[in-house]
Amino acid sequence: MKANQVYLHTGTNLGSREANLRRANEWIGREIGPIGEASKVYRTKAWGITDQPDFLNQALRVSTLLPPFQLLERIQAIERRMGRVREVKWGERIIDIDILFYNNEVIDTETLTIPHPYLHYRNFVLLPLMDIAAGLVHPVFGLTIAELYARSEDTLAVEVVK
Repeated sequence: MKANQVYLHTGTNLGSREANLRRANEWIGREIGPIGEASKVYRTKAWGITDQPDFLNQALRVSTLLPPFQLLERIQAIERRMGRVREVKWGERIIDIDILFYNNEVIDTETLTIPHPYLHYRNFVLLPLMDIAAGLVHPVFGLTIAELYARSEDTLAVEVVK
């Protein structure tokens, strides 16, 4: 069986943020599949609801045998295990794991949308993704991640942490 190439985005703004990203990566590696590449870690102000602590964000390329909906279930299980509680959209969170891309597939259902519907609006997603997949072509827009970043109108500062 051929592995699927998946791009994930992780973010955290509660507790020990660097430790949260490390722990999420460990769980992802164990329960989803090996991490082939990881971006640098970036810091950004909160997007959406701005009166909250800064986020640390990272993009990952992961090989997985899981089909898309099972991948989503595993991701949500990891988030719950790490203490994520979904109360307020765009609110504070100990961990957030988003599926950005799944191979070159386009999925649009009530529970899952791939590619991630907001990734092209958010520099805190595009910059980490550029570290590991600048030439990846968005299957809906037909533009690379670098081209999407160049066209982005997001003004939120994104800084490399490490």
